[in-house]
Amino acid sequence: MFTNKRVLGVVAAVLVSGAAFGAEVPASFDAKNCKAEYPKASLMNEEQGTVSMSFLVSASGDVKDSKVEKSSGFKNLDKAAIKSLSACKFKPGSKDGAPAETWTKVDYAWKLD
Repeated sequence: MFTNKRVLGVVAAVLVSGAAFGAEVPASFDAKNCKAEYPKASLMNEEQGTVSMSFLVSASGDVKDSKVEKSSGFKNLDKAAIKSLSACKFKPGSKDGAPAETWTKVDYAWKLD
């Protein structure tokens, strides 16, 4: 039964692959203040996994676009992570020291303890 399970969501930001432009810094966010709620069906089925996502973050810190790069293996977990993290306010990335629209990659690990 899932009622005794402790739910853990772990977020790890990963560098944007476009960092080869030299002075580009990807957007970031505070993982402590931005968490996804474990989908009830996923809890009941004891689904776990890590979803890798990319977010296009505007110069003002809002998410303009998002996509799943690598699935957790469970559609409900992928959708919940994209939905929750897309609503987060990001610290904008920068190019040559000025705030700019950038892509950033985020891994979100769904774990049951």
